[in-house]
Amino acid sequence: MTEGPCYTIINSPELSEVYNEMKLKKDLEQREDENLQIETLKKVIKLLLNGERLPGLLMTIIRFVMPSCNHTIKKLLLIFWEIVPKTTPDGKLLQEMILVCDAYRKDLQHPNEFLRGSTLRFLCKLKEPELLEPLMPVIRDCLDHRHSYVRRNAVLAIFTIFKNFEWLVPDGPELIANFLDSQQDMSCKRNAFLMLLHADQERALNYLASCLDQVNNFGDILQLVIVELIYKVCHANPTERSRFIRCIYNLLNSSSNAVRYEAAGTLTTLSAVPTAIKAAASCYIELIVKESDNNVKLIVLDRLVAMKENENMERVMQDLVMDILRILAAPDIEVRRKTLTLAMDLVSSRNIEEMVLVLKKEVSKTHNIEHEDTGKYRQLLVKTLHSCCIRFPDVAATVIPVLAEFLSDSNEQAASDVLIFIREAIQKFPSLRGLITEKLIESFPAIRSVKVHRAALWILGEYVNTAKEVLQVIEAVNQALGEVPIVEAEQRKLLGEAVNDEHRDDSTKPAVTKVTSDGTYASQSAFSVVPIVKKEKNPPIRQYLMDGDFFIGAALAASLTKLVLKYTALESDNVSRNRICASVMLTLSSIVHLGRSGFATKPITNDDADRIFVCLRTLSERSPEITEIFEKSCRDALAKMLEAHYEEDQQTQKDKRNKSAKIQPDDPISFAQLSNGKENVLGENLFESSLNQALAGTKPTTLLDIASPNNKLNKVTQLTGFCDPVYAEAYVHVNQYDIVLDVLIVNQTGDTLQNCTLELATLGDLKLVERPHAVVLAPHDFCNIKANVKVSSTENGIIFGNIVYDTSSTNNVVVLNTIHIDIMDYIIPATCTDTEFRQMWQEFEWENKVSVNTTITDLHDYLKHLLKSTNMKCLTPEKALSGQCGFMAANMYARSIFGEDALANLSIEKSLDAPDATVTGHIRIRAKSQGMALSLGDKINTTQKAAQQKVTAA
Repeated sequence: MTEGPCYTIINSPELSEVYNEMKLKKDLEQREDENLQIETLKKVIKLLLNGERLPGLLMTIIRFVMPSCNHTIKKLLLIFWEIVPKTTPDGKLLQEMILVCDAYRKDLQHPNEFLRGSTLRFLCKLKEPELLEPLMPVIRDCLDHRHSYVRRNAVLAIFTIFKNFEWLVPDGPELIANFLDSQQDMSCKRNAFLMLLHADQERALNYLASCLDQVNNFGDILQLVIVELIYKVCHANPTERSRFIRCIYNLLNSSSNAVRYEAAGTLTTLSAVPTAIKAAASCYIELIVKESDNNVKLIVLDRLVAMKENENMERVMQDLVMDILRILAAPDIEVRRKTLTLAMDLVSSRNIEEMVLVLKKEVSKTHNIEHEDTGKYRQLLVKTLHSCCIRFPDVAATVIPVLAEFLSDSNEQAASDVLIFIREAIQKFPSLRGLITEKLIESFPAIRSVKVHRAALWILGEYVNTAKEVLQVIEAVNQALGEVPIVEAEQRKLLGEAVNDEHRDDSTKPAVTKVTSDGTYASQSAFSVVPIVKKEKNPPIRQYLMDGDFFIGAALAASLTKLVLKYTALESDNVSRNRICASVMLTLSSIVHLGRSGFATKPITNDDADRIFVCLRTLSERSPEITEIFEKSCRDALAKMLEAHYEEDQQTQKDKRNKSAKIQPDDPISFAQLSNGKENVLGENLFESSLNQALAGTKPTTLLDIASPNNKLNKVTQLTGFCDPVYAEAYVHVNQYDIVLDVLIVNQTGDTLQNCTLELATLGDLKLVERPHAVVLAPHDFCNIKANVKVSSTENGIIFGNIVYDTSSTNNVVVLNTIHIDIMDYIIPATCTDTEFRQMWQEFEWENKVSVNTTITDLHDYLKHLLKSTNMKCLTPEKALSGQCGFMAANMYARSIFGEDALANLSIEKSLDAPDATVTGHIRIRAKSQGMALSLGDKINTTQKAAQQKVTAA
């Protein structure tokens, strides 16, 4: 079955009432009531769109509706004549269409320019040459009309007719070329030039060559067509580049942003000269800076990122890093994130100092501006400066003082990122340890977060190297902790408040006379006033301990123990050593006493108490084994962790580079001396590739594609049985935001099926865009019907329905099998940092816990099976998962194409005593939406059942 051409989409809801053709005919004959004719004509159009034929209304509309001069009726008639069947079943033109043709010949000669123009636009949609041939002289005459609206639509009509039926207008290119020379209106020139571009490129090139100096003065719509022509001509014949490359350079300065964008893209594909690449990149940067729409900024940024992927272009773009950083003036956080990532990829030792200066200015700006995304922007700046210092150690000395100010920031995440940087820098750059510890000691009293305090204590305890610095750190800790012993100090404070209360009760104050709101008098004495107790603010570490957070007490104990051991090795005076040691032991025992006294909000945990007792024992005994652990093993563990992170990053970059081999083993070798100059000079044709992508023809089919589970044949769903009178099967083609159902319907009976309709309904976050039209199936005939379903979120969906058809005697219904939409079509693996994972884990409120039910006996095999079936990426490093210990825990992450995040934590175990025992445990899934969490859990359960059924069948 071939579908007729359609250019107009009309939302036609279900008709609530059954139509009566005689009533429709009677309403259309009411010439006096134009409103009734309009409503009836609309109803007829909707019926035609729903598959009705209505042949009896054709002559009625010609006699009673077409003579009307009402503009609304004229518009509706254009739609009606577009969709109405114009031929008999054997393909011959209906006799009535001769009258229609005569009517439109009169409309093309109408004095109203709007009526002429709209009729010309309608003629572009006709596919019947018998209707167009009598109108050709009138269409030609419209090229000389006084109004530009008529002239430009006449050009489009001639272009379409020439493309479809060249014999109707054999001199079309010559006619339009003469028309182009005499025109001044830009829209007319654009349409004429567009026709020459597709119909006769030689004439288009001659015209362009004759007016190359005037291109900058043309309108933007004409300039866009000129850019397209230059690209196609130069791609087909690279020797023409020198002729038109200057024109493209000039269009980079056009007043239209669209023209500049297209010209820059064309320039990068036509020329690999550094000046051309620099000019195009600079044009993109200017567009981003001056354009206010964030979507446009992101699109153009993606073009810059794509340019950076080319090695030759990347070298040229390294000089434009400072220009790229101008984009940071944009307020959108996503634009800033992409800009910083791009700048970090391009920065080199030549401009790193300038980039750091710009970033330091941006850091200072964030202190004065309070915005919704200011905290996130600070984090981005901190991470970027961190990367700068690790890649270019020479700038670390200037960056560390700036970042140290963030330690007192109210944004805990930014302060934590600073400490992560400081921890890495102090380990990798021994020459900067003195500067880092000095700044850390200065900032220590201003820190507000318990996490930041904990990490700062660890760094100071590990890397302070002189006796003077040890004393400074211990003094700073004592100031942050307050008076010790803590319990006795708190008891004295409470006792002092009680004494003050007694004095306040004993002291009698004279009564004061007050005037109340109603004018009466009242006396007020000290006994009638509620005393206001001023709560004294504790030092930060003391407040953490009073709130029951004794984990920082354990961290403090470990750091102070390291400091005492270092001081003992550095200081020769026994009195000083013993004094410091006794002071620290008093502090540690005071923390344990506070944890068990009941003064704190929560008691100390056994783990924290045991850790502090180990530190006390270490200070009292100082055995060589424990001392070595405190002095060396901790730092070695950090070095190994940083080395593992570095190796992982290097491996990731290596995988990206090796993702696709540049030259395959069986690729042909191209010799420049033997080539004709056209091959390998330019990249692939962008217009052709974008068209292929739009038509979903992204790559040729190979043998591997046929065997792939994503192959088209593997996505065919059988909807009815082979014994049903109507057999149906559907191919489910999933695009990004919609699903196309290509349904094959086969009439297996010897009867003609009238009004065969595919009725569909959806369950879940799916929406049927339009109802499929009814068809007529001859005996043993078949047809394809397409239906579009819109998808708006990542959830499992179900499409169900039936096929309804009429035979000569009865109405029949065939119920269809349900189509399940797989969530995996919308989920792609993604990556995030451990900190981001934890933050999202805390924020996401929907959790789905799935029990492991499998026949797999190996922990690593189950993890691979889970990652393959859920499209998730394992965030836990490979080294952390290596080995066999009978237990495995791993974090997984994925994102949907709608921007939804999905987190999963796998906790599985297996008895080492029983080699054949299956894996047990559970998977916890967290997502922002309930549908995402439930759908992912359902997918895991389904794959587990499928794996079990395969094993059972085997």
